[in-house]
Amino acid sequence: MDALTDLGVKKMSWAWQYMPILNELHQKYKDEKPFAGCKMVVCCHLEAKTANLARLFRDTGAEVWTTGSNPLSTQDEIVAALVNHEKMVVHAKHTEDNVAFRKNLYKALELKPNLILDDGGDLSAIVHTERKDYLEGLKGISEETTTGVVRLRALERDGLLKVPVIAANNAQMKYLFDNRYGTGQSVWDGIMRTTNLTICGKVVVVAGYGWCGKGVAGKARGLGARVIVTEIDPIKALEALMDGFDVMPMDEAAPLGDIFVTVTGNIDVVSKRHFDLLKDGAVLTNAGHFDVEIAVAALEAYARNTWEAKPNIKGYRLPNGKSVFVIGSGRLVNIAAADGHPIEIMDGSFGVQYLSMLYLWKNRDKLEPKLFDTPAEIDRELAALKLKSLRKSIDTLTEEQTRYMNSW
Repeated sequence: MDALTDLGVKKMSWAWQYMPILNELHQKYKDEKPFAGCKMVVCCHLEAKTANLARLFRDTGAEVWTTGSNPLSTQDEIVAALVNHEKMVVHAKHTEDNVAFRKNLYKALELKPNLILDDGGDLSAIVHTERKDYLEGLKGISEETTTGVVRLRALERDGLLKVPVIAANNAQMKYLFDNRYGTGQSVWDGIMRTTNLTICGKVVVVAGYGWCGKGVAGKARGLGARVIVTEIDPIKALEALMDGFDVMPMDEAAPLGDIFVTVTGNIDVVSKRHFDLLKDGAVLTNAGHFDVEIAVAALEAYARNTWEAKPNIKGYRLPNGKSVFVIGSGRLVNIAAADGHPIEIMDGSFGVQYLSMLYLWKNRDKLEPKLFDTPAEIDRELAALKLKSLRKSIDTLTEEQTRYMNSW
């Protein structure tokens, strides 16, 4: 076994021992093989946890091809482990080249999948626009992220959605834990290991106060930062204020922040008009799915010169003489500069994905071409499995309590 493959196998093995939900699902379905006859493409950030999910699908009957869901998020050692050790088909490599990244998406679709597990909506968009021939035989899609759900909802709204889609991101066992605790920890892991800077005492600007933003802001406060939240939604802004954070527009926050984390899903959150306002030494990072929230191309064009300040950190000298820094080219900082969400968090999220895909497969040809939420019973089953793995039990209602709760 070569060194790269060996490293990937070790990473997968390490993750697997901390994934009790996927272990339980493997034990339950490995003999039944409920995905027998299913051709599946898993498009996700290709690292150890995702590899274990792909292997679970394979071990329970599916023919699985995998590809990456974002430039810079594929770990080549994991690709090597899947190809050389697990003998699986993978079309992905660690790259910043968007053309090469897209080519691998098209290659993965050559499987002509019955099911797609998507992260960000790229494959879903391709099969509904550029390559509609792949819709033939496609029975369903399960989407992992807020960004992907937004794109799929737009397809549905415009009458273009042709297959049933489960918004796995909307499952409580996903967004309450993955988006909040997963993003919160992994973002600061990426920032701290890349910059080697303190967080305590700094002013952190978090753009967006959805579930991911809540996690990022909460962890920043826990690390000793003073946190400013920028928002466009008055309810979320009020919630951030009530949670103890300062709230203001980005134009006002730009001169104050030491570290910026964008997590909105929208474009130009930090744009050209903000560059000259930034502090000398300000660090810009993004935790949204696409590299559009920080206007990196505009910053590149505006800067006097650029340089590699440190591996994975690019420096930009502005015309006013100040320097600002961007981590991971403005891509997902928690995966471009770290290992993504914690293992135990993704165990829950991938449990949602596994059972959502199983629901789609069992109900193929029965569901309308629309966007569905993950069935509530899947959430409850996974929460119970997680509590069991933590050796925790909860109360149950007596018959009298049940009758009382059901009475008017």
